[in-house]
Amino acid sequence: MTISAQRSFETGEPGASVLPGQLRVIKRNGTLVPYTDDKIAIAITKAFLAVEGNVAADSRRVYEQVALLTAAVGNTFKRRMPSGGTVHIEEIQDQVELALMRSGEQKVARAYVIYREERARLRDAGVAKPHPTLTVTMGDGTRMPLDLGRLEGLVASACEGLTGVEPGDIIEETLRNLYDGVKESDLVTTMVMCARVHIEQEPNYTYVTARLLMDQLRSEALSFLGLAEHATYEEMSELYPQALPVYLKKGVELELLDPALLTAFDLAKIADALKPSGDQQFTYLGLQTLYDRYFLHHRDVRFELPQLFFMRVAMGLAMNEKDREARAIEFYNLLSSFDYMASTPTLFNAGTLRPQLSSCYLTTVPDDLYGIYGAIRDNAMLSKWAGGLGNDWTPVRALGAYIKGTNGKSQGVVPFLKVANDTAVAVNQGGKRKGAVCAYLETWHLDIEEFLELRKNTGDDRRRTHDMNTANWVPDLFMQRVFEDGDWTLFSPSDCPDLHDLYGAEFAARYTEYERLAAEGKHRLFKKMKAQDIWRKMLSMLFETGHPWITFKDVCNLRSPQQHVGVVHSSNLCTEITLNTSKDEIAVCNLGSINLVNHVTPAGLDTAKLERTVKTAVRMLDNVIDINYYAVEQARNSNLRHRPVGLGIMGFQDALYVLNVPYSSDAAVAFADTSMEAVSYHAINASCELAKERGSYSTFEGSLWSQGIMPLDSLQKVIEARGGKFIEVDQSSTLDWDSLRQKVMSQGMRNSNVMAIAPTATISNICGVSQSIEPTYQNLYVKSNLSGEFTVVNPYLVNALKARGLWDAVMVNDLKYYDGSVQNIDRIPDDLKALFATAFEVEPRWMVDAASRRQKWIDQAQSLNLYISHASGKKLDITYRMAWYRGLKTTYYLRAIGATATEKSTISDGALNAVKAVVQETPAEFAEAAPVPLACSIDNPDCEACQ
Repeated sequence: MTISAQRSFETGEPGASVLPGQLRVIKRNGTLVPYTDDKIAIAITKAFLAVEGNVAADSRRVYEQVALLTAAVGNTFKRRMPSGGTVHIEEIQDQVELALMRSGEQKVARAYVIYREERARLRDAGVAKPHPTLTVTMGDGTRMPLDLGRLEGLVASACEGLTGVEPGDIIEETLRNLYDGVKESDLVTTMVMCARVHIEQEPNYTYVTARLLMDQLRSEALSFLGLAEHATYEEMSELYPQALPVYLKKGVELELLDPALLTAFDLAKIADALKPSGDQQFTYLGLQTLYDRYFLHHRDVRFELPQLFFMRVAMGLAMNEKDREARAIEFYNLLSSFDYMASTPTLFNAGTLRPQLSSCYLTTVPDDLYGIYGAIRDNAMLSKWAGGLGNDWTPVRALGAYIKGTNGKSQGVVPFLKVANDTAVAVNQGGKRKGAVCAYLETWHLDIEEFLELRKNTGDDRRRTHDMNTANWVPDLFMQRVFEDGDWTLFSPSDCPDLHDLYGAEFAARYTEYERLAAEGKHRLFKKMKAQDIWRKMLSMLFETGHPWITFKDVCNLRSPQQHVGVVHSSNLCTEITLNTSKDEIAVCNLGSINLVNHVTPAGLDTAKLERTVKTAVRMLDNVIDINYYAVEQARNSNLRHRPVGLGIMGFQDALYVLNVPYSSDAAVAFADTSMEAVSYHAINASCELAKERGSYSTFEGSLWSQGIMPLDSLQKVIEARGGKFIEVDQSSTLDWDSLRQKVMSQGMRNSNVMAIAPTATISNICGVSQSIEPTYQNLYVKSNLSGEFTVVNPYLVNALKARGLWDAVMVNDLKYYDGSVQNIDRIPDDLKALFATAFEVEPRWMVDAASRRQKWIDQAQSLNLYISHASGKKLDITYRMAWYRGLKTTYYLRAIGATATEKSTISDGALNAVKAVVQETPAEFAEAAPVPLACSIDNPDCEACQ
C-alpha cells in the first residue's frame, strides 16, 4: 500500500467549517475535519492497487467493490451517530480493515494491516529522543540536544517505499560525521551527503537524498512564509494548501509575481488541486537543479516549493483562459506529473511581472552600421530576459568589400562577431545563466574561412569569439560540389545580395551565373577553390573546436510551411528552430517537451495518453504567445503574426529501455519513426482544433498547411530539388493522414509551426530522464553543471543486473574502471551489452537514421548531437555526408573522443585487470586538432547552449 493511501484518511480541508449535525474526524494532532466518503474511497482503491497492481484501476469489479466498502464504512458511523458527532482516525481505519475482511478481501486487508503497523513505527521513530552527547547550535546561537528521534524519523520517511535502501546506514554515517555543536543548518546537509554517496551502489538512494534535501527546502520556505519551522512530508497535505495564498501574497509584495495571480483565480480551488506526493518523485539532481536555478527567492532565501512552483507556472499560462481554474489545474497536473515540461524561460518567468516565456530568438543582421549595432542592441535586450539567440550574419559584407559612404574597405564580419560575443558575456540572461548566441554564415560568404576559425585558441585573439557558438548555413549546391569534387567560389554579399534569399534551383541558377560573371572579370572580389578543401576545413574545425555546427539551408526552406511569406536564414541557438527572419521580423521559438518514457509500456506506445498530453501541451504553448513579454517589437510582430511553437520530446533512451530495444537497432529506428509520427499527428490535430476554437494564424492562407501538404509530403520538394539524387529518406506512414489533411485545409491551423526537438538538458534533469533524443552518455559517471557535481548511475542497467543476480560491489568497480561502459565486463550477457551501449559505443549511422525518421514528421528541426569515438577525417566525412543525404535539416554538437585511457584511482585494488595503454593516432587531416580530442565536454558546467 502506498503512503498516500494512509494519508488520505489524515487530510482534510484546512480551516474547513463543520456543519451542525455533521460527522467529524479527530486527527492525530487533535484537529477536527469533516468526514468525507471520497477519502475513504481513495484509500481503499489504493489498497487494491497495492495488491493487484495497476490493472485494478480499470477493473469494474474493483470499482464496484470500493463503492460498496466505502458505503459500508460510512453507514457504520451514521448508524452510531445519526445526529452527527466525532470519531477518531484510528476508529475509521479499524472499520476499513474490518470491512475488507468481511468482504473476503483478505489479501488487501493484510496489506492494509501491515501498512498501518509500518506507519505506527515511523511515528514512533519521530518521537523526540535527545541524543546523550551531541548538541545542535540553533539559529539564535543557543544549543539544544540533537533530536535523534526526528533524525531517525526523517531518514525512515525518506526511505519509505524504496527497495534496496537502508535507513540505518544513513543514520549511522550521519552520526559519525556530526560533531558537538553542529549548526542546525548543517544537520540535513550532512544527512544528504551521507545518503548521496550510496547512489552509485543503489540508484534509489537518489530519491532518498532528494527527500532529505526536501526537508531542508520545506524548512527554508515555510519559515520565510511564517507557516512552520519544520514540516514532515506527511504534514504537507495540510500545509501546501495553506502555503499557496501566503506564498502568492509574499511574491506580489516583493514585486516578483503578477498581482493578478491573487485576484484572477479561486485560490481555494487551486490549492485543493496541489499534490504533495509529487515531491517524492524527484531525483537528487532534479530537485537540486530546481532549488538552485528556478525557485523564486528573496535575498537568497528560496520561498517556493516544488508544487507551488508548478502551480505558479500553470496559473501564469492559464491567465487568459475562460475557465482559469480548470485550465490551471490541467496544466499543473501535466507539469507536476513530469508527463510534459515547459522550457526553462517559461519555468523561470511564468506568473511573474515580466513573463518572458520564449526560449530562443532568430534575427537577421543587415549590412549597414546602424542596423548592425541595432541587432547587437536587440541581442542584449533579448538576452536580458533569458532568451537564447541565433543571428544570421550572411548579409554583412566581407573583408575588403567596398564601402561607398566612406570610399573605404570593410573589415568584414568578424570584428562585429567579436562585439556580439562580448555582449552575450555582459548580458547574462538576467543573472540566471550565461548569455548564449549562435552566429550563422552561408558557405559562399567570402569570410567563411576566417569564420571557421573563430573558436580556435590560437591566432589573433581580437578575431576570436571564445564564448559564442557558430554554425555553417550550407546550400545543397555546395554539398553536391563536394560529392562531385567540384570547385566552389566565395563572394561578398555586397556583390550578390540576392543569394541570401534564394534556395533550391533558383539559388543554384543564380550562383552559377555569379560564377560565370566572376570568370569573365565582372566581379573583382571573389575566391575560387575546391569545395572539398572547404569541406575538409569545416570538419577539421568541428573536430578541434566543436564549431561551426553544420546546418543545411535548402532543406530547411523547401520544407518550411511558411515559404510563401519569407525565407529561413538561419536556425537558433540549438539548431532545432527553422523560422523566417527579416528586418521587420525576429522569429521566436516557444518550446516544451513531452516526456516520452511516461507514455510507453513494455507493450509499446500508449497512444491514448500521448494524445491527451499533446493536446494540453499545444494549448499551453499557444498560450505562451499571447502572455509573453516582448523586449523587442519585431519579435512581437513575428510571434503574433505566425504563432509558431515547438513541441519536442525527451526521455527517448529511457523509452527504449522500457521497450527492451537497443539504440543500435532497426527496432529503435522504427520506434523513432512511429513515436514521432504519433506526436506529429496529434500535435497538428491539436493546433487544428485550436484554430476552430480561436481562429487560424494570420498567414495561414498560402502556407503548405493550407495546401494540405503535411511535413511528410514536403519531403517530395527536396527530392525534386535534388533531381532525385543525393537523398534517401523513408516515406512510410501508419496513421490516417488523408483525413487530417482535409481537416487542416478546411479548419485551418492555429500555429504556423508545431514541432521542434530541443536539447532539454536541464528540464530532463528535473524530470530525471535522459535528455532529448540522446543515447545514454555513460552508465555511471559524475555530471557537472551549475548546481554542482552529481553521481549518475543508469537505474535501468542496475535493475537489469539485479534481475540476473549480477549487481554487486565488484560490478560497481568494474563500471568505474571502464568509464561507465559494460562492453568489456565479461560476466554481462551480450543482450545487456547491446541494450546498455553508451553514446560513444553507438555507431553514428544509427543516430542519423533515427533522426532521419523523426525529421520527416517535424515541420522544424531537431538538436542532434553526434557522438563519434576514435574520430577520423573519414568517419566525420561519412557521418556528415550521410546526415545531408538522409534529409536532415541541421546537426548540433560533435562530441568526439580519442583513443586514450587514464589511470583509475577510485576503484578497489586488485579486483580488475590492468588497463592497457592506448595512444591516440591523430589523422593527418586533423593535424591541428591533436591538442583537443574532446570537442565539447558534455559535463562542461559553463556550456549553457545545452543546459
